[in-house]
Amino acid sequence: MSETGRSSEGAHNLVRYHERDVERFVVEPAKNPQRTPFERDRARVLHSSALRRLGAKTQVLGPGSDDFVRTRLTHSLEVAQVGRSLGQALGCDPDVVDTACLAHDLGHPPYGHNGEKALDVIAAPIGGFEGNAQTLRLLTRLEPKTLTPCGRSVGLNLTRASLDAVAKYPWAKGEGPGGPQGKSTRKYGCYDDDRPIFEWMRAGAPAARRCLEAQVMDLSDDVGYSVHDVEDAIALGRMDPALLRRPGEAGAVVEATLNWYGREADAAALEAAWQRLTVLPCWIGSYTGSMADAAALKNLTSQLIGRFVSAVADATRRAFGPGPLTRYDADLVIPEDTAAEILILKGAAVRYVMAPREHEPVYLRQRTELFDLADALVGSGDRHLEPIFADAWRRAGDDAGRLRAVVDQIASLTDTSARAWHARLCGLLSQV
Repeated sequence: MSETGRSSEGAHNLVRYHERDVERFVVEPAKNPQRTPFERDRARVLHSSALRRLGAKTQVLGPGSDDFVRTRLTHSLEVAQVGRSLGQALGCDPDVVDTACLAHDLGHPPYGHNGEKALDVIAAPIGGFEGNAQTLRLLTRLEPKTLTPCGRSVGLNLTRASLDAVAKYPWAKGEGPGGPQGKSTRKYGCYDDDRPIFEWMRAGAPAARRCLEAQVMDLSDDVGYSVHDVEDAIALGRMDPALLRRPGEAGAVVEATLNWYGREADAAALEAAWQRLTVLPCWIGSYTGSMADAAALKNLTSQLIGRFVSAVADATRRAFGPGPLTRYDADLVIPEDTAAEILILKGAAVRYVMAPREHEPVYLRQRTELFDLADALVGSGDRHLEPIFADAWRRAGDDAGRLRAVVDQIASLTDTSARAWHARLCGLLSQV
């Protein structure tokens, strides 16, 4: 199909994007001719209830732990800014990348990855739970916006290009790299009952290959995690910059990184990356919370983001040349040194924040709350479900469909509402 400079939905130039890229699962009439289809996609995600709920969902530290900490919402906004900058440098449509970055965490449940683990256990009889697959389900089914003629929800009804850009793991469970025994049994982007729209989204795409915009989103997410989690850790006193250059500390951070992210990483490369970062002129040697220190910490985050984005943009341009790079025209090139620097910063957050918290009583309590809540909701039918999920329960033809409705309901909750639902429903049912 030929390239298009004007879509049926907008009069803006969509360089290097094709007619099929701006198609929607349900055809919609042309509206404002001054807006591109991709601008409409971004607006739909930005105004979604799912995005608002991220403001009360855990990023690394819980939303109620401190006014300074990042939530899933602030993280997503920052990822979108990083992604937009990198995408523009490569010639991607900035709204496609922005949409993917804003949407990438929409499917995450209350309590972050701790909650994701609990829901995966709860959903084991129906194939499990995965935050990325839940994001697709939310965008294409659960978020109210567009209905088919027969009344079935298709979620936000995003364009094919924007929806595909959210697909960090573009395969169903066990059908990606490594097959049934590989990583794709844990990280996947589609549940079985969402296959029809997933297959529509992937029409014409190379099997198991992410589009360039999805790669930009994924890297921006990693940059956000690596830089901003370190910033939070320093600002909240979890990580003391004065101790980071002491003998043996680099080895301890490397070990934490390998334990958390996998032993296949090169330990020597990670230690070299740590040494490079800690001798940068912008690296801070101490932090007291003063105005000067806070400004220096913010400058550190800016410099690190610029360092990573520039290195990746330059390397990708050297490999694929000038001109707009979109969809499947290119793959993101991440220099080995840059990848090691990003990973070791993520490992620093593991050592000082994430690993210590794993043994805190609150994390066991959170999982227990979700297990209790699932039992209460399954046992009470559709009585306590919100209308959208109660309707899904009633439409379900079997126990599997009803359990998925319960899982969808729990996944939609924030940290705050999950605690409130547990207190209300589990306390109520215990008195029956």
